[in-house]
Amino acid sequence: MNEPSSWRSRLRWLWPMLAPLLLGGLVFYFLREPLLIWRDGEALYDEQAMMEWVREARIGSTTLPDLIRKFVALSKESSTKLKDLPDDNAGPIVFLHAQKRAEIYEMLQALCLPPSKIYTSQLPLFPVIYRLEVRFSDELKQSCDKRLTFDPIVWDSENPRHKHQFRELKGYRLPRNEHATIEIQYQLHAYMQKQLKEREDDARRRLINIWVLFFASLALLWMLFSQRREAERDRQRQVIDQQIQDSKQKHLEEELRRQEAERKQEEAERQRLEEELRRQEAEREKQVAETHALELKSQMFHSIGVMAKSYAHNIKNLLVRPNDLLRRCLDERPSPEDGKRMLGEIQQTLGTVTERLQEILHTVQRDPNKFERKRVDLNALVRDIHATWSEQAESKWKMRVELDLHAAGADGALHVGGDRSHLQQTLENFLFNARDAISEMRNQLRKQARPDGAARSGPLDDAQRQALIAAAGWKGRVIFRTMVVDGQATLEVEDNGIGMSEETRRHCTESHYSTKRNNALYAGLSAGMGLGLSFVQMILEHHGAALEIYSEPMHGARFRIRFPTMSSHAAAPESLTISD
Repeated sequence: MNEPSSWRSRLRWLWPMLAPLLLGGLVFYFLREPLLIWRDGEALYDEQAMMEWVREARIGSTTLPDLIRKFVALSKESSTKLKDLPDDNAGPIVFLHAQKRAEIYEMLQALCLPPSKIYTSQLPLFPVIYRLEVRFSDELKQSCDKRLTFDPIVWDSENPRHKHQFRELKGYRLPRNEHATIEIQYQLHAYMQKQLKEREDDARRRLINIWVLFFASLALLWMLFSQRREAERDRQRQVIDQQIQDSKQKHLEEELRRQEAERKQEEAERQRLEEELRRQEAEREKQVAETHALELKSQMFHSIGVMAKSYAHNIKNLLVRPNDLLRRCLDERPSPEDGKRMLGEIQQTLGTVTERLQEILHTVQRDPNKFERKRVDLNALVRDIHATWSEQAESKWKMRVELDLHAAGADGALHVGGDRSHLQQTLENFLFNARDAISEMRNQLRKQARPDGAARSGPLDDAQRQALIAAAGWKGRVIFRTMVVDGQATLEVEDNGIGMSEETRRHCTESHYSTKRNNALYAGLSAGMGLGLSFVQMILEHHGAALEIYSEPMHGARFRIRFPTMSSHAAAPESLTISD
């Protein structure tokens, strides 16, 4: 609000000064050049005369600009010749260049000692030259050979002189010669005459200064008169503005009282609306809580379904061996010792199935939304898997189950925090997946050993038979390895099976994603359900463990599980919520 008024005030002060300023500007414009000529006209004439003397004064038929022009042309020509010439052979050219410099110096000396003429048909000009210097440009020095000399050519009279006795012409560039400039210290008038001229110039300058001071005083008086008149006008305007402001102030006070009453009414309405919004927010939060509870129940039943399917899948795998043994007992009628051994193995397997069913019942009977976390010896769990499945893997699946265990304590144990039943399901899923991958690897090796059409074209040769024998005798291998990496208990399950492509590796932990073929060697299963690794991923997430998968086609697979440290388990509750 104050900034525009301040600008208006400044303009009011400047407006009276506009007329004298314009008048002074016009006077200065029209009188500047006559005054300069009146004050410095003789000096300007002398300078122009000296320029013409330098251009036109000659010795014989040669002028100084012509001689300098020839010197520059000779310098460029000499630089071209010296470009590829060694220093030993450069003497004549450098000597010729030095001679041309000497000619310029002799020309300067001849111009400065005797009287010279501008033109033969005009009056003679008798300047007194104290110093005459020819300078060459840096551009010429850089473009020519370094062995050529371009120092200034100076002629000095060596006569005593006073700084007020002579004038100087500096940096005069000769026409059509951009590479040379002339500097002259000269005198065209007698010393006494020059002193008189200087006193006349001082008188002229003092007169000019008096007139300037007179007009400046008039302008200052005009400005003071205009400012006083403008100040009186501003005072009257301020009185009027103050009356207007008082009237506006009263009007604003009335308006503010009215707005304050309206604001209080709006505040009461706003508080009523806030109460209504809080009530609606409470109802919305209640609905969100109910919806969240329903979602948790849905996730709970989904988790129970995934766990039940995984248990059923593993129990079905456990029953494969007893069914095979029963078939052999009924069909092959083995010896009493073998029959007893088979029945013992059947009994042991059925006992394991019973334990698994008890675990399922225990899981269903307890709070299904939680699982039990206890201190579990990972090495002991791996040994149990080896004892349960190693014989069947060797005899029926044609693969070895090997152990490489690392003990974290003196008792040979490696403890982690988790649910033993769930971790057992996880290890068995890794074992069954390795079995399927090894089966596919064996079939792939056999397919590679037998060329297409070999059966139809005739008997196999020795190399093909050896390849088939090697493929049939190829043994699969699964290694359960435990270790401690960076303070974390780590489990690795590595096989030499068919491996996985990059796409399969990215999707293998998704539900119902399966790549099992119909040529699986285990009975009763033609294809997988795609639940194994998804169940494993879910269980490991509940345990706070991280799963890393490394695999390439035809180079097996390696699954690494990093369990959290026992300190973090100690801080965790004994039971955690399972969510999908």
